[in-house]
Amino acid sequence: MNYKGIIYENETYNLRNAFFEVHNIMGNGFMERVYQECMERELMLRQIPFESQKELQLSYKGQPLATQYKPDLICYGKIIIEIKAIKEIRAEHEAQLINYLKATSIRLGLIVNFGAAHKVEVLRRII
Repeated sequence: MNYKGIIYENETYNLRNAFFEVHNIMGNGFMERVYQECMERELMLRQIPFESQKELQLSYKGQPLATQYKPDLICYGKIIIEIKAIKEIRAEHEAQLINYLKATSIRLGLIVNFGAAHKVEVLRRII
């Protein structure tokens, strides 16, 4: 862990640059799946390793559940990215990200919202 609880600072910096690039080119107003595809292409161009829509196995008392989570992206094998195209990030979106983090050994998650007026919004959570 780095100073003031910041982890994966370089990786997060690289991801933020990718978010801003997608937003600069696409703006807001598209559906989430459009931003998902744009992000995948941008990450490939920047040679940032990622997995898209990877199924996360959940368990209860050591037994696997039929329900699985699928975060939008897992970057560098250690950062979950959840893509949104909404007016504002709300508590239920943050809860979704926290559940993804709890279901894995991944400690850092980012919600990137391409739907906020005239900007890209990024929410960072560490558990």
